[in-house]
Amino acid sequence: MPSIASSLFWIALIAALAPFVAGLFPRRLVPEVVLLLVAGAVVGPFALNLAADSEAIEILRELGLGMLFLLAGYEIDRKELSGAGGRRALYTWLFCLALAFAIVALLGAQGVISAEAAVAIAMTSTALGTLLPILKDNKILDTRLGRTVLNHGAVGELGPVVAMALLLGARGAVLSLLVLAAFALIAVILAVLPTKLISRGSWTHRLVRSGEDTTAQTTVRLTILLLVGLGALSAVFSLDVVLGAFAAGFILRRLMPDGDERLEIKLDGIAFGFLIPIFFITSGMAIDVSAVAENPTALLAFLILIIVVRGVPVFLTTKYEKVEPPFSTRESAQVALYGATGLPMIVAVTGAAVSAGQMSSANASILVAAGAITVLLLPMCATLLNRPAKVGAAV
Repeated sequence: MPSIASSLFWIALIAALAPFVAGLFPRRLVPEVVLLLVAGAVVGPFALNLAADSEAIEILRELGLGMLFLLAGYEIDRKELSGAGGRRALYTWLFCLALAFAIVALLGAQGVISAEAAVAIAMTSTALGTLLPILKDNKILDTRLGRTVLNHGAVGELGPVVAMALLLGARGAVLSLLVLAAFALIAVILAVLPTKLISRGSWTHRLVRSGEDTTAQTTVRLTILLLVGLGALSAVFSLDVVLGAFAAGFILRRLMPDGDERLEIKLDGIAFGFLIPIFFITSGMAIDVSAVAENPTALLAFLILIIVVRGVPVFLTTKYEKVEPPFSTRESAQVALYGATGLPMIVAVTGAAVSAGQMSSANASILVAAGAITVLLLPMCATLLNRPAKVGAAV
């Protein structure tokens, strides 16, 4: 079995080379995250066995996942999410979930698939954290199209987390709902408390600001404390770390509604320069390449189901949304392609199902591989549909 040092070397090498390889493709059509996943699968225990997971690497992986969702939560405009666009995204996701359960129930009755609830939840997810760097690279994050993707992405990340807690937990739906309510109450308290303790003009506020650009790095350290603290709270309540990280991002945005460019640059450096690549590479290492190769039909079926369950409803919602000017068919297709891009939540849901004995690791690998293919193909197709002249046009 590869040592921790050897495994970290291969992970670091892949992370360093991936941007250069991605830059070889015109218009960066192949997202860097796909290269990280593929390379992780190649060096992982199911292929060349050059790198293996360990407790130390797992900690870094969890931090990478946490940073991914913290930044996703931070990018969400709360006013936009609570407005008409956010409500529309929620209704669309609920329809996607109902459609997914109907399809998997039908397939489950025929003995085609197992772990119906886990599969259904996985198919309704949107990889907002994965899409953020792609949307930034394509310069559409701050456009009307980008904000629509963010709305569907936020609900497509948070909805599956809540559904997973309610439907896949061992506590039962009612107790799980009470646990979620307790977690939400504590998160609200944590969101309000800092504004009282570090009010603008107070000595604590001056102390934080005076140390943010020194070796103290106060704002970064407090952000990491917020992330780790809510992650630990999630663990106490037996909830997925994604929920805590997403809540941390929301709280951070509430504390800084206008943003903080210096802090954002530092967090991007920690997240995209170090922790997030580890998450994607180790996710690729968990893919059983032989299981996927032996069952290409199941892989194709899962891929089609993801597009039908998540992509088609998002397309129809966007196409017939009553806005001025209305979204064109091309723009609606772009939103749908981004909306059907899913991976981190697929990894989380299948991991929970495997741990609970509801799903085999082989089937989980096929689902994760299907999610990886959506990350490869769907944003690429959306980029090809993009009209460069209209990229910066915000409405």
